[in-house]
Amino acid sequence: MEGAVNRNHDVYLVPGLRRGLMVLETISTAGRPMTVSEIGAALSLTRSSVFRLTYTLKHLGFLEADDNAKTFALGPRVLNIGFAYLASRDIIEVATPDLELLRDRTNVSSHLAIRDGREVLFLSCVQTRSGFLSNMNVGTRLPAYAAPMGWFLLSDLSTREISALFEGQKLTAMTDQTPRDLAALKRRISESRANGYVVSRGIMEKGGSSISAPLLDRSGQVVAAIDVSGPDSAFGAAELDRFYVDEVVAAAKRISERLGYSAGAQGGTPGTTPRRRHRAKRPKALRRA
Repeated sequence: MEGAVNRNHDVYLVPGLRRGLMVLETISTAGRPMTVSEIGAALSLTRSSVFRLTYTLKHLGFLEADDNAKTFALGPRVLNIGFAYLASRDIIEVATPDLELLRDRTNVSSHLAIRDGREVLFLSCVQTRSGFLSNMNVGTRLPAYAAPMGWFLLSDLSTREISALFEGQKLTAMTDQTPRDLAALKRRISESRANGYVVSRGIMEKGGSSISAPLLDRSGQVVAAIDVSGPDSAFGAAELDRFYVDEVVAAAKRISERLGYSAGAQGGTPGTTPRRRHRAKRPKALRRA
């Protein structure tokens, strides 16, 4: 189904992009590899137009050709996009109840994010009902190297893959706590995964605090991350390392289990750390009078 037509539709529409996407949709609907002639007939395009489109899509990895380049099927790149979209929707649906509970128990905004290349992409923001609203909205992007959630989202990459991902990239400092080179970034990633959570006091911006934890799937891979974050004044400072950490880690554990993660099968639990566990209790600042 195509979207609503803007009054400047003829100016804004990119015909080549539209035809390329229609080629992918046609092959997907057919459910089998198709020849150039079949695609052309389905879309009322000339053979030469379809040849250029399929060549481009194959070059970019969105199509795969058979050995004789006579038929074309969907390639891994388009499938990855589709799987990532579906997985993201599943994660949002699964995580929302616990993000809302996390918001209600901590009185701080909670968030869900995934990694998109070198960036952290926010998929969900459950705003606090207090006056300390979050500025991390759905669609917000942050550099993964500078964000605690990004360190978790990078933690399943090998050191070589991390080096390749950031090759030629300048790690611009957002605060004095930002990793400035790959060695520092890799240390942050390793420490974060080992601890199972990150307590941030001004890591991303001065005057802001957060607690982050990873979400694991059934294979034990990090597929997303959650946090509670806001201005320092939104938190009970004395409980930052206890109450808030316990709540975020517990929420991450529950969500991971619903994503299929089994601590017994994988030999660990999201958020397990060598620290002494404390019974979660509401900070005095958040208790009812």
